[in-house]
Amino acid sequence: MTARAAPGWLTQWEYAHRGLHGPGAEGLVPENSLAAAEGAMARGMGIECDIQMSADGVPMVFHDWELDRLTEGTGPVVSRSADEIEALRLLGTDQHPVRLARFLEVVAGCVPLLIEIKSLPGFNIAAACLAVSEALADYEGHFAVMSFDPRMGAWFFEHRSAFVRGLVGTDTYDGGFLSAWRAPGALDQAHPDFLALDIRDLPNAIADLWRSDRRPLLSWTIRSPHLRSHALRCVDALIAEGDGLA
Repeated sequence: MTARAAPGWLTQWEYAHRGLHGPGAEGLVPENSLAAAEGAMARGMGIECDIQMSADGVPMVFHDWELDRLTEGTGPVVSRSADEIEALRLLGTDQHPVRLARFLEVVAGCVPLLIEIKSLPGFNIAAACLAVSEALADYEGHFAVMSFDPRMGAWFFEHRSAFVRGLVGTDTYDGGFLSAWRAPGALDQAHPDFLALDIRDLPNAIADLWRSDRRPLLSWTIRSPHLRSHALRCVDALIAEGDGLA
């Protein structure tokens, strides 16, 4: 596992979880939308966003594996081309899912990005990592890539070692990687510059040891004043939304 120092910007920001989304003065702002990104930038927050892959191998800023919850479409995200996904509306609004490349154009380095690459056991993480790295090749703003899947960190360590890498972990939410961050060899495989752990699992001995070595600990998802107060005592940067925002 690498021992390089993480960049200072990483812990100097609070991050809007999936952008600044929810009810707004002009109506609903969908998660991971351009409007959510613009809202976070206007509030002076960094942005956490998610990546799913289209059928034609384009990284899309979208959280779920299925289209059903967030769009009028149905079925897996990966069953549609990037053009087809971008034509869908988010939650009945005038917002649409967008390619990572378009998202980067809008953010344009104004605030830092935490880019979570979604994965499942058996998922072709290498193809997703390569596509994301190509989208980021000429991006001049601050960003970090992260995933629950330790294979993501391993890929970037080998192929794009300059990228800031994070390992996301949870002992509570079973989305295919329950406690995977604790598995023997996971940290050595992922080579993370930071951990982003479920606030419900903090504090814990591994996280405390990580921080004692002056390595950054981020936490998600801060959704209430109580969780915010708790997180401020035990982590270095917050990934927050809703009532958990300052």
